[in-house]
Amino acid sequence: MVNAVEVEDLTVRFDQVTALDGVTHTFEPGTATAVMGVNGSGKTTMLECLAGLQKPTSGHVRGMPDDLAYVCQHLPACWMPITAGEVLAMGRYGRRGLLGRLRGDDRAAMREAGQRLDVNQFSNRSFGELSGGQQQRVRIAQVLAGEPEVLMLDEPVTGLDIPSQERILDVIEEYSSRGAIVIITTHHLDEARHCDAVMLMANRLVAAGPPDKMLTEARLREAFGDRLLGDHADHDHEQGIVVLDDHGHHGHGHDHHDHDHHGTGHSHGHSHDHDHSHRGHGHDHGHHGHQGHGPHAH
Repeated sequence: MVNAVEVEDLTVRFDQVTALDGVTHTFEPGTATAVMGVNGSGKTTMLECLAGLQKPTSGHVRGMPDDLAYVCQHLPACWMPITAGEVLAMGRYGRRGLLGRLRGDDRAAMREAGQRLDVNQFSNRSFGELSGGQQQRVRIAQVLAGEPEVLMLDEPVTGLDIPSQERILDVIEEYSSRGAIVIITTHHLDEARHCDAVMLMANRLVAAGPPDKMLTEARLREAFGDRLLGDHADHDHEQGIVVLDDHGHHGHGHDHHDHDHHGTGHSHGHSHDHDHSHRGHGHDHGHHGHQGHGPHAH
């Protein structure tokens, strides 16, 4: 049985910069939550605190199980001659150990996760030769194969091809419906609509609630400020809202138009390199995928 995960008065400071300021929130079992805000608003810092990769300055995280998975946005160049099937198998290391022999239940979990993300046909192909969308689907299948109780994804579909976006978002919905806690960061409205709850961040918790209450022009402007372009003819209707990220790309309120058109070449979207310094906020930097206390997933 998955327990609720609570953050209480979570605060993170780096020198004179406050990345998170007194965030309190409860993530309920069986729900997917979209954490929204501009780059540097503390989204990734909060995930890192939840994953145990960042120690908060003050405050607490309660109820986080050891059985968690964190997939970061930034994917380093893969120089190892490793197949997609071997990457997928790493998802079972947390349960079997680095040198443990895979058993029938391991292979069944890998096969099911690969099927969900439509990547089993890549098993014998070099991971480094796959497109960005294919690599991201393999990485998410990898952590799902470990059957985590809490799944955290940092901008999981930014910059990917539309079929990969849709497949990943459908899996997020389906996985949370099984009782898990799923948390994603995003600045795209369409991704947030796939979730049960939305947290609006601006280095503090601006507001939290169901998507239909949070994805209004008035609420989004509190988090995104002048990066929000509203359709003033249709003031509070989210279909007329456009969010600009730090690179001037649109995060539209219209289906299938909210993502930049990088195609399949960039699974890491708009690199975390910018998150440290913009506007003096936050410390949103990338770590490699992390599952429980096991090895990092590359």
